[in-house]
Amino acid sequence: MKTVAYPGLESGATEFRGRWEPLRYLNLFRLVLAGVFLVAGPGLSLGGDSATLFFGAAFAYLTAVLILGFPDAARHLGMERLVTVQVLVDVTLLTVIMWASGGYRSGMPILIMIVLAGSGLVGQGRMVLFYAAYATVAVLFENLLRFLSGRDVVDFFTVGVTCIGFFTIAQVARLLALRAIANETLARQRGADLAAQLRLNQQIIQDMQDGVLVVEPGGVVRHFNPQANALLGGTLREGGALASCAPALAGPLGAGEDGEPGAHSALRFRAEGSGKLLLARMLRAGDSDATLVYLEDFDLIHDQIQQVKLAALGRLTASIAHEIRNPLAAVSHAAELLSDEKRGDMQARLIRIIGTNAQRIDRLVGDVLALGRRDEALPEVLPLKQFVDEFLDEFALTDPVRRALVDVAIASDLTLLMDRTHLRQILWNLLANAQRHGSGAPGSIRIAAGLRDDGRIAVDVTDDGPGIAEALRNQVFEPFFTTHSKGTGLGLYIARELADANGAVLELGQAEAGGLPGAHFRLTARSRS
Repeated sequence: MKTVAYPGLESGATEFRGRWEPLRYLNLFRLVLAGVFLVAGPGLSLGGDSATLFFGAAFAYLTAVLILGFPDAARHLGMERLVTVQVLVDVTLLTVIMWASGGYRSGMPILIMIVLAGSGLVGQGRMVLFYAAYATVAVLFENLLRFLSGRDVVDFFTVGVTCIGFFTIAQVARLLALRAIANETLARQRGADLAAQLRLNQQIIQDMQDGVLVVEPGGVVRHFNPQANALLGGTLREGGALASCAPALAGPLGAGEDGEPGAHSALRFRAEGSGKLLLARMLRAGDSDATLVYLEDFDLIHDQIQQVKLAALGRLTASIAHEIRNPLAAVSHAAELLSDEKRGDMQARLIRIIGTNAQRIDRLVGDVLALGRRDEALPEVLPLKQFVDEFLDEFALTDPVRRALVDVAIASDLTLLMDRTHLRQILWNLLANAQRHGSGAPGSIRIAAGLRDDGRIAVDVTDDGPGIAEALRNQVFEPFFTTHSKGTGLGLYIARELADANGAVLELGQAEAGGLPGAHFRLTARSRS
């Protein structure tokens, strides 16, 4: 309902809000009624007993309506006084017009009833009964004057019934007005509570770590929160098609009938815009045809799961790592003693088995202990080309063929901010994997580095092997995952953890056109502090 704010009144007061609008319509009715009296009064057989008195009363009625209808009247008189003055003027002048127009049969009592009904809607308390009493006195007095002056009169019983109607209409209108005001107050309070709840819900949705989408039938995006837009790469638009920004999500969403989510109520997919691996959960939005889609960063979930698993694993491995090394030293020493003795072929084979497994256990223990040293990073600015050359010399000590396998393309002026020991461990793990899966030909491994637009250095390690199957790409950095029979499954996981400890990122990339066709790992780190 539209409310009118009269100057000088408290526009926020609940008791006035439900009364201003009815008062406007009542004033409009008065204005039309006064105009009809002046323009069409004689044509309606009004003013027959005294035309001069009729037109004078009609003109006075129009003047009073115009004066009392302006907001200034409410400011000077106040709402209660204004309503009282208007009703008294209405009843008085309509009674005068009734006297000049033939009395009760002129129809003026009906108009007085309408005025009383309107006053009941805008009036308050017992003043409504006062208005009905005043109208009763006025009509009875007019009929009495007509009787005393010998004019045509209506029997007083009929007039009395009409006066009873005055009280009835005024009281009913008052009760209806009170109920309407109470309902309006309740509706306004509930509306304010609902608005506050909506603001709270909106704030919660805006700050959620999960993305929320509302998708209408046909794949039209109706609403989304900032996190959903970020997870999908900033491509969402209200009213846009979901297929244009997340085709992998739009397909399963429209797989059911009538806009229902398809069989995949939960879906894992990689967003093209952001490259993130996301988990989508779809369900109907209440009784509407829209579908709610909740998006979660699956990489973050996976990392959290891994952190929980590794926290327990770390406590276990830390307690047994040193215990393993004690018998390991004894086995190694026994193997050395056996090698000094005369032995047959079986002894030689046993010695090789002992030595091989001892080295494997030693590598496993070293990898496990490396997990505990990831937070001991001491970054320094390293000349990258010089460091890689020195590392390759060390890498080829045990197998000179290794040096010819690696092709280096690094500018001499590039620097990298990392812990020296950590960078050595990362490169060792990456090159060992590349050698294991590459062809073994000269130049089958390539190390390249370049400066990115954001000022960070990207170090790429690629090989000419078969690459990593698409189904395994999400598992290569998981601990203890390996495709090699003699691998520990910790190499790439430790490499990524060490990179993270230095504020760097180690990720699996795609084979680039013109480069080596195999696996592609990229280490991205700062060039200086």
